[in-house]
Amino acid sequence: MGEITSVLGWQGWLTIVVLASVLGMLLWERFTPDRVLAAAALVLLVSGVLTPAQAFAGFWNPGVLTIALLFVLVAALKTTGAIRWIGDWILGRPRDEFHAQARLAGIAAPLSAFVNNTPIVAVLTSAVEQWSRRSGIAPSKLLMPMNYATILGGMCTLVGTSTNLIVAGLASKAGLPALHMFTPLGVGAVATMAGLAYLLTIGRWLLPERRSNLQQAVADIREYAVEMLVEPDGGLPGRTIGEARLRHLRGSYLLELVRNNEVHAAVGPETRLRAGDRLVFVGRPNAVAELRQLPGLRPATEQIFKIDEAGGQRTLVEVVLSRFNPAVGKTLVDSAFRSHYNAAVIAISRHGQRLNEKPGEIVLQPGDTLLVETDARFIERHGRSPDFLVVSEVDGAARVDRRRAVAVLAIIASMIAANTLLGFDILYSALGAALLAVLVRCVSLTELRHSLDIRLLVVIACSFALGAALESSGVAAVVAAGLKAWTGSDPFWTLALVYLAAVVFTEILTNNAAAVVIFPIGLAAARQLGVEPMPFVIAVMMGASAGFITPIGYQTNLMIYGPGGYRFTDYVRAGLPLSVIVGTAVLWAIPRFWPF
Repeated sequence: MGEITSVLGWQGWLTIVVLASVLGMLLWERFTPDRVLAAAALVLLVSGVLTPAQAFAGFWNPGVLTIALLFVLVAALKTTGAIRWIGDWILGRPRDEFHAQARLAGIAAPLSAFVNNTPIVAVLTSAVEQWSRRSGIAPSKLLMPMNYATILGGMCTLVGTSTNLIVAGLASKAGLPALHMFTPLGVGAVATMAGLAYLLTIGRWLLPERRSNLQQAVADIREYAVEMLVEPDGGLPGRTIGEARLRHLRGSYLLELVRNNEVHAAVGPETRLRAGDRLVFVGRPNAVAELRQLPGLRPATEQIFKIDEAGGQRTLVEVVLSRFNPAVGKTLVDSAFRSHYNAAVIAISRHGQRLNEKPGEIVLQPGDTLLVETDARFIERHGRSPDFLVVSEVDGAARVDRRRAVAVLAIIASMIAANTLLGFDILYSALGAALLAVLVRCVSLTELRHSLDIRLLVVIACSFALGAALESSGVAAVVAAGLKAWTGSDPFWTLALVYLAAVVFTEILTNNAAAVVIFPIGLAAARQLGVEPMPFVIAVMMGASAGFITPIGYQTNLMIYGPGGYRFTDYVRAGLPLSVIVGTAVLWAIPRFWPF
């Protein structure tokens, strides 16, 4: 400790405190990651650990700019329906569970090497749920291997995941040779093949068999939905819903109003009641007792609300809350969820279980899956919002503009060809592709505004400030010296520890932030050992993407959490062996493709 104290100045110790605070705040989940990382960057700037140029360098880093440009192409894929088109082709018509798993993993992995895995997982989640309802196979048997396959495939190219782009930007800033589209391919392919072999053999038997949120709701809705009629002479006709205090019941939640066979979803408190109105309430199983005591209402004798009939006037949508959703940490009532999104919540699922409490009293968490009734334009308004990880219309028809879908796929293929065959820098090829997508009207400026995840870009850019502080304050050099001493100056075991550190930070932080934090440590270790730095660059790249063990390790893990009905332990049981297998494959492959 005395040696470290003599090496590190106050800047180093402050950097360690800031990093520890960031980890603690992110684990606490009281504040969103963008706020936590921005506050950390501000502290390092104000304290003098970083100069303004160092603190804000991440915002004009080539990797971050490339990610921002790729949002344009992702928006075009969603808007034109190209990604849904791809999703239908991937799933196809599998004969049984194994063939469905093999098809999903075998096609999704190579596809995610060229198309960002987030939209692939979003669309395939919807396709898998619909196919599961038809086939009777639990979605929990399909979504996790599909998700893991997209993570593995994303490791293989520079554009497969934002992590690779970030590491490429860091390497360029450090004066290393430029990384190209297929620089990570050799090691990534070995890891992918090892991972897929596990997923389609041993991993299959470690997957749970659970119903999704929607399937649970369809099976149990008669316990939770109560229909009441407004009596002509009961004193309610002419009064608003707010005046009748129907929005503040103890055990139930007003879902919809049916008037003259017309469904009105997410009705506001100002709506005036009429005689014969049918009110549908959702809540606890014993909510009918409370409703029977309300003057002016009587139970409807005929049940017309059927959750599995999503066509016609009733639009049912399944959403998964992201950690950026303003409703997280609040109840539906406190967050004004109904009025903000014009959507009434039917059911909430968490950790694979439907919550039986009154929906309005539940404090929402990231990863919660909500089944909502809303209007037909909900997906158009919020389908690309960072508030939700997944937005999927129940039994919604596929909307594909084939002409524009083909155009955007051709643009992406041209971008890849320009980068690989013509040697264009990935930033410039992404810029050209984005401009072309806008010019040929594959995506509008309004759609771009909804699709651009500013919070994610802030997280990534501010993470660069942490990485710069670790390097400039000497913390990275001290940690690297410790690794060198611990491993006896053995390059391979030092590499293994750097990879392990990247994996651990990914599981508790975020993949992009983990890459930025561990990169200077890996680079410092290579320099102190006097070996080639590229093995360590690739180790950070692979390790920061290998988030298999926790739902928060990788964004797509959280996207399938609710729709698959998963629990935290499911990720540990299926993901921990996968993490060990992939790590072994990566550490075997790196010295062979990138000798020390």
